[in-house]
Amino acid sequence: MFLSRFFVLVFSACFLLFPANGIRSFAGYETEVEVDTFVQFREAPEYRNQKKCTLLDSSNVPMASSCDPSLVHIAMTIDWHYLRGSIAAVHSVLKHTSCPQNLFFHFIASDARLESRDEFERIVQTSFPSSRFEVHVFEESLVGNLISPSIREALDNPLNYARTYLADLLDPCIERVIYLDSDVIVVGDVQELWKVPLTGSRVIGAPEYCHANFTRYFSYEFWSSAEFSEVFEGKRPCYFNTGVMVMDLLRWREGDYTRKIEKWMEIQKERRIYKLGSLPPFLLVFGGDVEAIDHRWNQHGLGGDNVRNSCRTLHPGSVSLLHWSGKGKPWTRLDAKKPCSVDFLWAPYDLYIPSRHKRIAAATMHSPF
Repeated sequence: MFLSRFFVLVFSACFLLFPANGIRSFAGYETEVEVDTFVQFREAPEYRNQKKCTLLDSSNVPMASSCDPSLVHIAMTIDWHYLRGSIAAVHSVLKHTSCPQNLFFHFIASDARLESRDEFERIVQTSFPSSRFEVHVFEESLVGNLISPSIREALDNPLNYARTYLADLLDPCIERVIYLDSDVIVVGDVQELWKVPLTGSRVIGAPEYCHANFTRYFSYEFWSSAEFSEVFEGKRPCYFNTGVMVMDLLRWREGDYTRKIEKWMEIQKERRIYKLGSLPPFLLVFGGDVEAIDHRWNQHGLGGDNVRNSCRTLHPGSVSLLHWSGKGKPWTRLDAKKPCSVDFLWAPYDLYIPSRHKRIAAATMHSPF
């Protein structure tokens, strides 16, 4: 009896000292993630507005408010696995924009471990003490029954679907937002991306790649069914990467686009019409009706192939945003002493302080699929 109680006390103490922040749970199973027990980042330099920037109106709106019309809103997901990338991405945005004090960052965190929200707030505040931000909580249950297995397990993370719910997560006063993945580095002025006009009734803007084979993103059953394929009738759909988007949240809310995306996810559960996670529903809803943004705003694919961790080089032309979409992430390859050449372009924005105290957080559950 004494030994049993002693074991429970020791186990409880260890749990409190080393919380299991590293376990990611999604689609009915959990994965093993290596995490630091003491995550630390350096404080970034303080970046100030240039004289040409519009001054924020603090007379009628509290300084902490996200409703100031002069603000540029940027949304990103945040979790322990990609935290290092998120911090580097924010650092790059602040460093290269002309009006850093006019930025408002919205970090979307999972509700899987609510105590993580406080930790994320502490880390962001410590790294960027002069920046405006808010950590929003995303309920994984919203998509828990809608996610279907894709070609890579990481793509099934519920947070990959949080961008679909930004219109609900963000304050109704926010009518436009730039969505960025956590594996990007911005080397252009984000103010330029913010000012891209969404013409006509278009809801999103993104770099399009019309030379890509659009048919490969959907199954044979999809293309052989007039019921499905007619969604593109009269359109010229092109591939676009959802990791960089300008989104009109006012039009999104009016058109109830969250529900339109959810409907395709429900069909996918029954008919298996695609294999690539959260991207195909966006293609189905917006394909052929996207505001085409200059390709320099998404030099994607730098993470290599989704199946093999291969190296890629930069595309020809000017660059405003580097995107390590794909399996390989720059911080992982740099730590493993196996970097690709493009990873050295990411390294200067890394604020992470390595810790010697690491552990493996792991658990196993049965997948329903």
